[in-house]
Amino acid sequence: MQPASPALDDAPERARRTRRKEARPGELLEAALALFVEKGFAATRVEEVAARAGVSKGTLFLYFASKEELFKAVVRENASRHLTEALRELDGFAGASSDLLREFLRRWWLLYGGTPAAGLTKLMLIEATHFPELAHWFQDEVVQPSHALLRRIVQRGIDRGEFRPVDVPRVVHLIVAPLVQMVTWRLTLGHCCPYTHEDQPMALIELHADMLIRGLTP
Repeated sequence: MQPASPALDDAPERARRTRRKEARPGELLEAALALFVEKGFAATRVEEVAARAGVSKGTLFLYFASKEELFKAVVRENASRHLTEALRELDGFAGASSDLLREFLRRWWLLYGGTPAAGLTKLMLIEATHFPELAHWFQDEVVQPSHALLRRIVQRGIDRGEFRPVDVPRVVHLIVAPLVQMVTWRLTLGHCCPYTHEDQPMALIELHADMLIRGLTP
């Protein structure tokens, strides 16, 4: 019997290394998110991110040119991506605008507000004065697109006669403000002064949606 070819012997190991290499960007983003939220942008060092992801600092820089680019990639993965998907679904939605608004609020909590990614909101509130360029980028990348999405939902309801005419930009601020407050409270005072019924955050989301829809209904 001929001995197995070295190339064949190495095939499983090469496949394992390939899978490991493909997984590295995701592992780095996960580690970076945890550290940015835990320590803030300024205090987080790329060496710590690499160590938590189990790679070298040099490997991190193969994927992300700087800490700023790493942070932007974290935001795109955990916030911008969901907004892009929501905008795409909005174009094909055929139901009532009230259902669309309610679904937006539910998904906001499930995909962002109730996840570790919500710490990005707290981080930007704290770090904005120290890193104004990054704050402006976050505004352009996340805040403005999310407000634009909500404006489209509310305007859709007005155009279809489902919502009464309102000052749409101001209504959007009224929609967003309680969501930001939920996140900041949960990640700061929530550790010592929890909300009543904080173990049922979706109940607050549903109540918020109900009050908004009742207020918008002609």
